[in-house]
Amino acid sequence: MTSTLEQLKAMTTVVADTGDFAIIDQYKPHDATTNPSLIMKAVEKKEYQHLVDRAVEDSGGDVENAVDRLLVAFGIEILKIIPGRVSTEVPASLSFNVEGTVTKAGDLIKLYESNGIARERILIKIASTWEGIRAAEILEGRGICCNLTLLFSLTQAIACAEAGVKLISPFVGRILDWHRKNTGKEYSSEEDPGVLSVREIYKYYKTFGYETEIMGASFRNTGEILELAGCDLLTIGPSLLDELQGMETPVARKLDPKTVNSEDMAKTNLNEKQFRWEMNEDAMATEKLAEGIRKFAADLDNVRDIAARKIAL
Repeated sequence: MTSTLEQLKAMTTVVADTGDFAIIDQYKPHDATTNPSLIMKAVEKKEYQHLVDRAVEDSGGDVENAVDRLLVAFGIEILKIIPGRVSTEVPASLSFNVEGTVTKAGDLIKLYESNGIARERILIKIASTWEGIRAAEILEGRGICCNLTLLFSLTQAIACAEAGVKLISPFVGRILDWHRKNTGKEYSSEEDPGVLSVREIYKYYKTFGYETEIMGASFRNTGEILELAGCDLLTIGPSLLDELQGMETPVARKLDPKTVNSEDMAKTNLNEKQFRWEMNEDAMATEKLAEGIRKFAADLDNVRDIAARKIAL
């Protein structure tokens, strides 16, 4: 019988959520995503030290340039394996800086293009703050496609769609984490708050004809993944890819634009004041967004430290 993973690939674009080339090659995903945490784990492995050394050598002794080159180096190696796109993240410290995000994204794209990689194969990852969404709107207008990450609410999703963002990454598992912690309750896959959040976003997008792609992310178990079968994309970490590959559970399509019931869905038009207020009223989204930004910023600082030590040698 066909594995559960292969069945899933027939209805959803499967994306590998890792910076490990061997894992990407093993599971043959269409796309791949990286973030500072994944890159930090990868650069600590001996087999990737040559990429660190090359980035440092080409940086001219500039730590920020070395980090940019390292992020792009991982992306280039990943693109040698996959047929689709790779996501590369701007520093989380720029999450509230429109101009800084636009500039950094441009720098990363220039590095890719100088290595013969077309910008169509790159998604620039940006945190789904108001400022991040505004930066993405500018970048999309320049032909630079964006992946709005750390997304925890319909409010963020609507703002991204209105800005013409290419893709969003709702963080299913982190939504579940928050609800478990704050309610003390365990949830079945069918009632998982993260799953329900993505379904609501999917329904909204398909009802009003938005072309922004939805990529479920940050999964805690295969049940969450299977409950979102049919989503535009799902980015899945190595352990869950392995589990799905070893399963033969039949996969039923749970999300389908042809079966969306939109009778109770009203369109929302968001301005900045409304966005900030609705985020303020959503404790889960506010807390998880801030937590994610802090964590990604800290992990990229660790990558900078590695580059700085190499430069100092």
